[in-house]
Amino acid sequence: MQPSNHNVIQEGGAPIRLWTQGVPVEDQAREQLINTSKMPFIYKWMAVMPDVHLGMGATIGSVIPTKEAIIPAAVGVDIGCGMMAVQTTLTANDLPDNLYALRTELEKAIPHGRTPRGRRDTGSWTNPDDTVLKGWGTLADDFNYLCQKHPRLKNTNNLKHLGTLGTGNHFVEVCLDETNQVWIMLHSGSRGVGNAIGRYFIELAREDMRKWFINLPDKDLAYFSEGTEHFDDYWFAVGWAQRFAFKNREIMMENAIKALRQIITKPFDAAVKAVNCHHNYVEKEEHYGESVFVTRKGAVRARIGEYGIIPGSMGAKSFIVKGKGNEESFCSCSHGAGRVMSRTQAKKQFTVADQIAQTEGVECRKDASVIDEIPAAYKNIDDVMHAQRDLVEVVHTLRQVVCVKG
Repeated sequence: MQPSNHNVIQEGGAPIRLWTQGVPVEDQAREQLINTSKMPFIYKWMAVMPDVHLGMGATIGSVIPTKEAIIPAAVGVDIGCGMMAVQTTLTANDLPDNLYALRTELEKAIPHGRTPRGRRDTGSWTNPDDTVLKGWGTLADDFNYLCQKHPRLKNTNNLKHLGTLGTGNHFVEVCLDETNQVWIMLHSGSRGVGNAIGRYFIELAREDMRKWFINLPDKDLAYFSEGTEHFDDYWFAVGWAQRFAFKNREIMMENAIKALRQIITKPFDAAVKAVNCHHNYVEKEEHYGESVFVTRKGAVRARIGEYGIIPGSMGAKSFIVKGKGNEESFCSCSHGAGRVMSRTQAKKQFTVADQIAQTEGVECRKDASVIDEIPAAYKNIDDVMHAQRDLVEVVHTLRQVVCVKG
């Protein structure tokens, strides 16, 4: 077992192991973690990553191992959200001088953002192409089965959101590594249909708690017990949404590569090295000789030798990492830098001029609508990486030169 550099707190529930040395932890996040630790089905302890911060439903940056129960709100509504990165044979010298043209080509190739209700949503497909339809073909039968049992899920953004980016902190980037090799990196999840599945089952869990008169430290800790119909249905649905998210990233990457080929005429290979990993999800895994459900809410699995992606903010470094298989963290690492302030706070505190200064050298939108994603709203990525040095090793360090935000 790897030596660990973490702290342990225990406030009446299961122990909480925090890899947060040298990084801030909000009091509200700590309280949220303690509430979760008091659930009777937590297995051994919870693990907390250095990008930890207050979240909806459960603390972002937490790893929650459970026996015979799952908390849907801990998985959240962006089921299967995660990262994909591909190394190409291109170098910095192959990129065009006009990076704006490259950004706009990426924006044309991948639907992104969201249009207010009542107008056509530019963040979805009007007519999904053959790539999207083929991808949907691997998902359609199970989705139809799910909708037969839960008809409310049918009227959702499903097919038309496959291969689309979304909003918030989702992005597509062109990056350079330490040898000036070009990478394409992107971040998204299960889009509208995953959101609908998450919200639907979170409410079902709350109804179950009311039905059985179960009192909770927080309503967001409503859970399904293994062996019940709702548990089985949720397990099926969350697995499907995670497959959707994985396929969503694959299709976006395929279209991003096509966009680069429109701008860069030099032939290149885009399959040198590829990583596709979730960081909002639940899986059944073996730990300490037992089979348990592991919910990673803003955390990446980092088994020994397993590749993962830890992105920084719009103006910071990102990392391709390899797991060290640290069992005390349930083989996990952070999913990013982690916010130090809310989106509302960031918009109040910073200006467009601040955004321009902090994203110098990156071809990206620099306007009021993306101030909430300003680098200063996030923790220092170097501090975050140092705090988890016993969880992962850095394989590549990336810096973005083009960033498309939702």
